[in-house]
Amino acid sequence: MPEVTISIGGRNFEVSCQEGEESYLHSAAKMLDIEAQTLASQIGRIPEARMLLMAGLMLADKTAAMEDKVRSVEEQLGATQNELTALQNKPAPAPERIEVPVVPPQVTDTLAEVAARAESLAAAIEEKCQPAS
Repeated sequence: MPEVTISIGGRNFEVSCQEGEESYLHSAAKMLDIEAQTLASQIGRIPEARMLLMAGLMLADKTAAMEDKVRSVEEQLGATQNELTALQNKPAPAPERIEVPVVPPQVTDTLAEVAARAESLAAAIEEKCQPAS
């Protein structure tokens, strides 16, 4: 079991850890040291046990706040996932129907034929209505 020297609040401590966990121990010690340095700068020199207790409590407070934040984010994520699932399971809206008027070519041909007959009749009537000169 490796022995690691860590520094917290300007004091060195020899601690043991599992093989391969040295970096985690150094990281945790650094976090505790930051809190201890904050205490030392605010209060001054305090007994070792009290410094470690206060620094540990400060870290615990930060951890509790982060856990609350994680819980809140997880709740938001769950709500968002539920909303997404509901939207994915919702049937697609009916396609909008758009009508575009289309005149079949037969109607156009028939109307042209009727117009030609009307013009022909109009010309015939005009001829009959004109006095003979």
